[in-house]
Amino acid sequence: MTRAEERAIEDPVLTEACQAFSELGVATVYEASGRQGLIDLPLIPITPGQRVAGPALTVLCGQGDNLMVHAVMERVFPGAVLVITMPEPEPVALVGELLAIQAKVRGAAALLVDAAVRDVDELRAMGLPVWTRFIRVRGATKEKIGGIDVPVVVGGAQIQPGDIVVLDDDGAVVVARERVASVLESARARAEREARLRERLQAGELTYDLHGLRAVVERQR
Repeated sequence: MTRAEERAIEDPVLTEACQAFSELGVATVYEASGRQGLIDLPLIPITPGQRVAGPALTVLCGQGDNLMVHAVMERVFPGAVLVITMPEPEPVALVGELLAIQAKVRGAAALLVDAAVRDVDELRAMGLPVWTRFIRVRGATKEKIGGIDVPVVVGGAQIQPGDIVVLDDDGAVVVARERVASVLESARARAEREARLRERLQAGELTYDLHGLRAVVERQR
């Protein structure tokens, strides 16, 4: 049994965490994690307005090549976030409509492509959430062996297979598998605090005072 297949076995705790992270959103999860795991890329959400969280299925392609993206499709499991990258960022389309169809049929939750995608109209119509660094039509070769289910670095963040990747219109963050429970607890607590703060702001109070920032400014005058 592959690691991907092992992660596909129902895990109620992980399922709950992914659902919660997707609802809480990238900004809350990032702050709650101690500002760790930011995937610091200028990501383009192909279909804005979607929020996703799921375990990473990592794909390390050869430079300018998408052979391993074809290879990973037989390992895709329901809920997986495919994290597709190369040794160096390059505006080469590693994913288009035909590969995205295969990922969707096998239940992928989303694709994070640290390269380019193409067939954008078709991807939007398909509804599979896709985030990408570039949109370019330039095609990839299909001849270089890379890796699947291996550690990768994307946007300065180390991503291990099975780590939880959270994506929305703000960008992306990764939560290490061993930190999921603690980050989830912190994220829920942060969301509750912000809900109470939101009520006070709607009543007319100011963060300038609530956060003690007025005193910071006045001390420097």
